[in-house]
Amino acid sequence: MTARLLLQLAGVFGALGVAIGAFGAHALHDTLAKAGRLDTFETAVRYQFYHVLAMVAVGVLWAARPELRSLGTTGWLWLGGIVLFSGSLYTLCFTGITKLGAVAPLGGLLFVAGWLSLVLAVREL
Repeated sequence: MTARLLLQLAGVFGALGVAIGAFGAHALHDTLAKAGRLDTFETAVRYQFYHVLAMVAVGVLWAARPELRSLGTTGWLWLGGIVLFSGSLYTLCFTGITKLGAVAPLGGLLFVAGWLSLVLAVREL
């Protein structure tokens, strides 16, 4: 991973977050609400955006301080967290497959690991 790639991935996942969020809020709002999954959907979108914004901040820091290469680990962990946490919740909301909800905690662990890796990566600042 490079700072550029991290920022590009943040852009892609930010765009996906907007598209998925808009689709859910407009085209699927009533369906999600009737299924009792609107809160789950909104949680998935919210956590995706939190971590996309964090990826942008880390990417900018890494571009300014390229010697902090371990920031790449932080980016990968957050990216994995988005895919597993938000992705499993989106899948649950769109398909009703409840077994995939068990994947969400793994994504949550990746989010936490990413934040802890950030602590380690910037200890020399």
